[in-house]
Parts: sequence; C-alpha cells; structure tokens
Amino acid sequence: MTHDGTINPQSEQEALLGVTRRHFFQQCGVGLGAYALANLLGSATPAEAAVTAANPLAPKPGHFPARAKNVIFLFMAGGPSQLELFDYKPKLQELDGQVVPQSFMEGKRFAFMDTFLQEPPKLLGTRRKFAQHGQCGAWVSECLPHTSKIVDDISFIRTIATDQPNHAPAKIFMNTGSAQFGSPAMGAWVTYGIGSESNDLPGFVVLQSGERGLRGGAANWSNGFLPSAHQGVPFRNSGDPILNLSTPEGYTAERQRRVIDTVNAINRDHLDAIGDPEIAARIASYEMAYRMQTSAPELMDLSGESPETLAMYGVEPGKPSYAYNCILARRMIERGVRFVQCYHTSWDHHGGNTENLTNCLDEVCMDVDQASAALVKDLKQRGLLNDTLVIWGGEFGRTPMGEIRDTVGRNHHIECTTMWMAGGGVKAGFTLGATDELGFSPIEDRVHVHDLHATILHLLGIEHTRLTYRFKGRDFRLTDVAGNVVDKLLV
Repeated sequence: MTHDGTINPQSEQEALLGVTRRHFFQQCGVGLGAYALANLLGSATPAEAAVTAANPLAPKPGHFPARAKNVIFLFMAGGPSQLELFDYKPKLQELDGQVVPQSFMEGKRFAFMDTFLQEPPKLLGTRRKFAQHGQCGAWVSECLPHTSKIVDDISFIRTIATDQPNHAPAKIFMNTGSAQFGSPAMGAWVTYGIGSESNDLPGFVVLQSGERGLRGGAANWSNGFLPSAHQGVPFRNSGDPILNLSTPEGYTAERQRRVIDTVNAINRDHLDAIGDPEIAARIASYEMAYRMQTSAPELMDLSGESPETLAMYGVEPGKPSYAYNCILARRMIERGVRFVQCYHTSWDHHGGNTENLTNCLDEVCMDVDQASAALVKDLKQRGLLNDTLVIWGGEFGRTPMGEIRDTVGRNHHIECTTMWMAGGGVKAGFTLGATDELGFSPIEDRVHVHDLHATILHLLGIEHTRLTYRFKGRDFRLTDVAGNVVDKLLV
C-alpha cells in the first residue's frame, strides 16, 4: 500500500511470494490449521485430540475388548517351502518327476515363468521325512524338530493366499496390505489405532537377521501416509541399538535436557498455531529419544537372563542372531512395546549354490527353529502368551513343481502357503484349511492376506473396516476394500 492509501500491486505480489502455504494456513482467520488437525484426528473429542497431540503413541481403547495386547511377527523373508515343512503330500511323493498336468498351470502366475517354458515342469516330491506330533497330530517335517514340540500350542493355517509373485511387492503386500511402496505397515496401523503401552521405547520395533538384506527395505515398516510417530524403528543387535543414541562425549545430561526443552517449546508454539500432527510426532520423537538413552541399553543387556533361558533360545551372548532377536522381542513386549517384527532372510530356495532345498534349507531352519519354539514356550511359562499374538511365516509359498537349476529348488507360489499363529486369542493345537493332493491350491478355508490382517486387528480389539485414515480424498485402511475375520481360528 502506498502513502496515499492506494494499493501497490507490485509490493503486494512481492509480499505474497514470501508467504509459504504453511504460513497462510497459520495466519488466515478461519482457523484452517485447527480444522485440519480435527479432521486428521477423526471424531476425537477436544480432550482426546489434546492427548494425541501431546503423545501420538498414548494407549487408546479399541473398538471392542481385545484378546491380544501385543504382536510378535516372525517374518521368514524369501518364502519358506510349505511342502518341505508343514504340508505333507503323499500323492506328490508318488508322482515325483512326472510332468505336471497342464490344467494346473492354466491362468496361473509364477516368478521366472521362462524356466517353466523351457520344457514342461515336473512335480517334485520332498526329500524330507514328515511325522505327526502332539495330541493334535499336526504334520511337521524333520527340518523343524523344536517346532514339532509346540504344535499343541499353535494354530497352523495351510491356505494363506497372496496376490504378488515377486519378493519385494509380496513382502510389502504382506506387511502393508498393498503392493505399492508408500503404504503404512501393519505395525504402524496398530499403533495408530490403539497406541502403545511403552513410555520408554517405540511402539513398533523392527529386528533383522540373516545373511542378506531384506528386499523392499524400509517400505516394509514404513508409516506411509500416517503420522511419522507410527513408523517402525529398526534396532541393531550389536553396538548402540540405534545410531547416534548415545550422548556425545563432553555433553552433559543437563545441557541436553535444556536443548530438548527449548526445541520442544518452539515446536509446541507451532503446534498450537498450526495443528500439524507431524509437529506432535517431532516433539514425541525428541522425548522418546531422550528416554531411550536409558531404556534401550537396559533392554539390550541380557545379563539378567538366566543361563537356562539363554540356552533354551540358543543365544550366544554377544553374538547377533535370530535367537538374540527373539529374546529381545519378548523383553520388548514385557516393556509394553505394541508390535515387534523379527525378519530373518535366506528362504528363497530356487536351487543354486547358496539357496536350495538340498542343504541350505536345513541351515536356515536351524537358524530359526529353536528360538521360535523357545519364544512360544517362554511366553507361556511367564504368563504372557494369552496377551501376545505370535505369527510365523513369509510372503508366499513354493510350487509343487521343481525348477530347472543346478540343485533342487522350487518357484514362488501365491496360491497357498502355511503360516502359524500362537496365543492372543487363537486356538491351540489346531489346523485350518486344506490344499489339494499335490499342494497346488486351497480346497478348504482359503485365507487371503487381507483376511489375515482383518483377523490380527480383530484380536487386538480393532474392527478393520473402522480403522481408516483419509489421504488424497479417500479413506484408506490396512485391508483395502476386502478382508474377513477368520472366526474358525479364534478361541
């Protein structure tokens, strides 16, 4: 505006160019910032919204009473062969080496389809011995002697089906309900829905082991479009559990506290003015990191565990391993962490020098068998299994046909695989579903990934159709527009 009261268009334009979109929402008189926060928080009351803004991970009630409080997902990355481990098929043994009927191949999708086009694929019977175990009589192969001893405490699902035949999309689909990068992981959805009971550790923690990196990487534990407070936090199992967690040398705790208080005070002023939930997440992350400087080293210190417990898991003190991660997972849920995911790689047994069904399968089974069974037994004897849902499985299964490679292997198979679950309101000593005599397709109680997710949320007291988040004009959810609770699995 000029000295005589008239508007100078050039100066007004320059002023507007210096205003960011965030400043506009902050300063405009209609309170769009506060409206946006209320919209993001759904139908929350002002008091509930204030609690969520102060601590995005604060515990929240579900839609109905929960049967499980925590989840430990033991993810076998690469696709374990159900035909070598759990799904015994005498007919497949009988027809070993015969060409698969063309009717089984029509309309199906496989990874590395060209290997099946070189010559007609042949059926492959397993070289592993199977036996029935426990009072329930569940079939388990010789590859998993420790798992065979806990069959009366777990439920097998033989008919898990997915949509994605390649590793990275299939892993992301199993973890997020979508094959596209950028969707929130199940652990993120869970903490968004019901928060976490831990004040000193993240609500969603990721632990990794195995000889190779995980395909899909951090997309498997991403918060996606949910507030960043809900992303999975990877813990290392040697050295500092989280990089840069330790206070720098010469930096006192009092000085650090002053810095955090000052930064958080500035952030709170912005939160009050704008209402951006990402600012609340930033404040919470500063406070969590400060508390974790004490809680994380204590968590990782196994000196308080008895020699008998360490031996039961197969933990070698000071040596990173899947067994070490399993005992950490138990310690985390004892401290209120809501969702722990333990990834173990090297299950991609196509045939070859390093990943085959000849000897590599036995090696990776030895990595996980004892500790997985020990986790269930340990939770049970501590009275934690009723409240903790344990899940074991990978992103897809393996074909009844072998592959044309140097050593014995199988291709990816999306029609069916076997997973098992224990505790948290799931039946014990139970097997759900059946596949055909060759192990090719479900013939009874098919369970899609969306059904699995709906069931996990149900056990946590969450109605999957009501756990939504509006993004880009649409209400998204973990189960997309599908999913049914598998009631037959529930106690």
